[in-house]
Amino acid sequence: MEQSDFIRRLVALRMRKGVSARDMSLSIGQSAGYINNIENGVNYPSMAAFFYICDYLGVTPREFFDTGTEDPAQIRELLEAVQGLRSEQLEHLIAIAKNLRR
Repeated sequence: MEQSDFIRRLVALRMRKGVSARDMSLSIGQSAGYINNIENGVNYPSMAAFFYICDYLGVTPREFFDTGTEDPAQIRELLEAVQGLRSEQLEHLIAIAKNLRR
């Protein structure tokens, strides 16, 4: 993932959470401008800080890098909710999802 893609993903997930860069920085135990510096391409987070960022955003590192999924936390919640459903119930949900995508 290119730095620009990393930045776009971080901004998108932070905005989806509805938090400012400053508040996020302070919430993960960093200086007030930490996330702003990352989003402006000044630096990358350390591996440990990246894990704190993912935890704060409610995503796994894998979900962070899955840029094809706009809201990975909701997708995970949906997958957890459908586990244990019968085949017929899953078929109905699949039909509903396909209909919603039209």
